[in-house]
Amino acid sequence: MKPAVVFLLFTVLLDAMGIGLILPIMPDLIREVQGGTLAQAALWGGVLSTSFAVMQFLFGPVIGGLSDRFGRRPVLLLSLVVMCLDYMLMAVAGSIWLLLVGRIIGGVAASTQSTANACMADLSAPEDKSANFGLIGAAFGIGFVLGPLIGGLLAEYGTRAPFWAAATLSGLNALFGWLVLRETVTDRIRRAFSWRRANPLGTLRALGKLPQIRRLLVVYFIYQFAFIVYPTIWAYFGHARFDWSPAMIGLSLGLFGIAMAVVQGGLIRIALRRFGEGGTIVYGLLFSVLTYMLVALVTSGTVALVLTPLAALGGVIAPALQGIMSKATGDDQQGELQGAMVSVNALAMILSPMVMTSVFYSFTAADAPIHLPGAPFVLSALLTVLALVIYLRPIGTRIT
Repeated sequence: MKPAVVFLLFTVLLDAMGIGLILPIMPDLIREVQGGTLAQAALWGGVLSTSFAVMQFLFGPVIGGLSDRFGRRPVLLLSLVVMCLDYMLMAVAGSIWLLLVGRIIGGVAASTQSTANACMADLSAPEDKSANFGLIGAAFGIGFVLGPLIGGLLAEYGTRAPFWAAATLSGLNALFGWLVLRETVTDRIRRAFSWRRANPLGTLRALGKLPQIRRLLVVYFIYQFAFIVYPTIWAYFGHARFDWSPAMIGLSLGLFGIAMAVVQGGLIRIALRRFGEGGTIVYGLLFSVLTYMLVALVTSGTVALVLTPLAALGGVIAPALQGIMSKATGDDQQGELQGAMVSVNALAMILSPMVMTSVFYSFTAADAPIHLPGAPFVLSALLTVLALVIYLRPIGTRIT
């Protein structure tokens, strides 16, 4: 495996660890600095997630465009340094507003997901892109295994310990990248930076001229909107439905990450050979609908732990979509495409946490007409059905 590929996988793995480290402690941290009930903490959690996503939506195309012009290496390394400093800020934050500032800065720095994916596209042959994007997904899954598990354990030492761990990981990752990463953008694929295109609307408008890309971006948006229910709601869902501790929430998220790593690192290759990219997307969406409904209705913590890794089988969808879109765009547009996908994902993260946490609040508050902590998962199932319907429509059908 090429050293550059190894670095990209470590970058995604460590970034996922940094994110996963703080998930188990967010309900307790928000109540620590803000007070209030679990339902109210979930609402603030939605605000923090949305602010992070707004920055990704705005800066994803900018970062992707800058990497097309100046190269992947400087963009990745600078962003990792900023992320390290941001985690240190959040580790000492004593108010919800300082946490909000930290999430805003983190959203800008985390926009390098587009750069990592573009760098992987640079290094991949057309026929290998979907599978290699699956490797990135597998690395994310492994990081998501280690992050929540370590975060749950570190929570025993206080709600701030995971932030210091995340800052350390980001700093070490920046040092590793400075030592091993070589530039993948050559003069052949380098393109001028344009502010007209380096914004979410400009990027989506340019790529939307390709009917297939436009349709797949819509499917990708709806899929991500539904899938975000897991990182947004799971900690609060576990507290409300099963009275889980941060350590148990970390364990359940770790199981999910293991399954994601297995699916995107290995099973996706089998699925792509057996069903092709299109069939893989269809079966992934169908399975996701089933698992959302099962999670929504489960009442046993043991059963929930069994369903957690099964839910990851829908993880074949995103790499397959990425592979189709990457092959449909030029080599000099890979950063722009991946920036657009980051913006689409960020737009979903802007809207989904607020919607999902509001639904959770409506069905768990003291005056809720029906107590159903799994209500957000029902909504995700319905949205996934919509994504499947749009994907199966003919390419020439107009999407409004």
